[in-house]
Amino acid sequence: MSEVIEDVYDIKEETSYGQVQIAGDVVAVIAGIAASEVDGVYKLAGNLSNEIASRLGRKNPAKGVKVDLIPGEVRVDLGIIVYYEYKIKKVSEQVQEKVKQAIETMTGLNVTKVNIRVAGVKMNDAN
Repeated sequence: MSEVIEDVYDIKEETSYGQVQIAGDVVAVIAGIAASEVDGVYKLAGNLSNEIASRLGRKNPAKGVKVDLIPGEVRVDLGIIVYYEYKIKKVSEQVQEKVKQAIETMTGLNVTKVNIRVAGVKMNDAN
């Protein structure tokens, strides 16, 4: 079992030109944007402080996203709210695939887990 490294904020890689650092917050933003692009996702579900900041007009694409940076791998936990009438399992699987693909494509990091927490269902405004 891999051990999560506490207080890790950067992933560093050495290239022939120097060092590349990727902040964990950047990985969280990538995950949040990718998840919100999936059809059937109303929005990401954050915690109480995220919701307060959102009501104050602050946009945070990483709201509700937790990233664990572990040597050689990345684990993502995120909460979503799904539109009513969409299949929760299908939407969740699409979010997992899109988040994994986006992080791996943009960063080159290996994503081993994308855990989804469905925190709510949004009724269509027309109903």
